Amino acid sequence: MVAVDAFILGVDLDGVCAEHTLAFRTIVAERMGVDEATLPLERSWGFSEWGFGPGDFEDHHKHAVIERRMFRDLEPMPGAADALWRLSDAGIWIRIITHRLYVNWGHKTAVADTVHWLDQHQIPYRDLCFLGAKPQVEANLYIDDSPDNVTELRAAGNDVIIYDQPYNRDLSGSRAASWDQAEQLIMESYTRWTGMYGVQPTLPGVAPARRIRDSSPPSIE
Repeated sequence: MVAVDAFILGVDLDGVCAEHTLAFRTIVAERMGVDEATLPLERSWGFSEWGFGPGDFEDHHKHAVIERRMFRDLEPMPGAADALWRLSDAGIWIRIITHRLYVNWGHKTAVADTVHWLDQHQIPYRDLCFLGAKPQVEANLYIDDSPDNVTELRAAGNDVIIYDQPYNRDLSGSRAASWDQAEQLIMESYTRWTGMYGVQPTLPGVAPARRIRDSSPPSIE
């Protein structure tokens, strides 16, 4: 149960905490029999630079998720786990919100591999939500890379930090190009929220953080 006075941070995974494009490019290049260099990382949201036509993304992504178990093997964004642990230590409620259930008949694999990945890389979180309509999830602040999500969240009156990616650079507003920058922006928002009381202590029921340097995984309640 969320503490009444909790500051909730809604955190996206792909393109924010996890290096999605790199892993997906490797799998697509192998499947298409082309050199990875022909699939630029500086790509648009619809992957038009990769020559995708109607239905191609869905087909390749289904293969990547179900056959290649891509969600187990994504590289974490540099500094993401450490930054999230520091934010959690300060009393921020970390709510992971991801839209990974768009592959028909692959939900079990997507969920299991997501949880495995979070544990493997010791990403702290208090809630894990799988859904596409992010404005339906209550949070004080969001960090996301999807242009559609950012636009919809803001239209619903939410504060959003854009995690910088090539496909979202036409959007204005608060932006972070690294987790160092994201952490600073999040703490500034949290400090404003706490007002005269200053930064709150760790939330009730949250044990002292185990850093990603520790050999044992964090305790996820």
